[in-house]
Amino acid sequence: MAKRNVQVVLKSDIDALGMSGAVVKVRPGYARNFLIPRGLAVVASRINVKQIEHEKKLALQRLERLKAEAMERAKIYDGVVLHVAKQVADPATGKLFGAISVSDIADALEVRGITGVDKRAVVLPEDGIKMTGSYEVHIKVGAGVEVPVKLEVKTAS
Repeated sequence: MAKRNVQVVLKSDIDALGMSGAVVKVRPGYARNFLIPRGLAVVASRINVKQIEHEKKLALQRLERLKAEAMERAKIYDGVVLHVAKQVADPATGKLFGAISVSDIADALEVRGITGVDKRAVVLPEDGIKMTGSYEVHIKVGAGVEVPVKLEVKTAS
């Protein structure tokens, strides 16, 4: 005898089912044994649906506030040009002895007066920086906001 599906409200995004806040029909055993015990869903009732919608609104407001704060912090990087001097292996081509690292960029930021930058927040170009010249690196400020910063790599005398 076939059992009827039950409706649940998802509390988090699940690839096979849907996004957070969606009301979906699933098999009773899947809901009872997997989704509900792990806190991924609750049984769909009017109260639960309203509470999930309220939590989504609060999360959206919190994200907007964090994004606004990150945009405010991003203003300190406007017009910043970083200078890094490294030894050159081949002066004709401008090839460096070693690549520019994240710590080199963090040190250059501190020289410019920008302190407290986490090294994990610095995003280098995918192929790295191994030659002299101008580059663009990105600094993750928070809430998905990345700021481009110009980097000048020159030879050390």
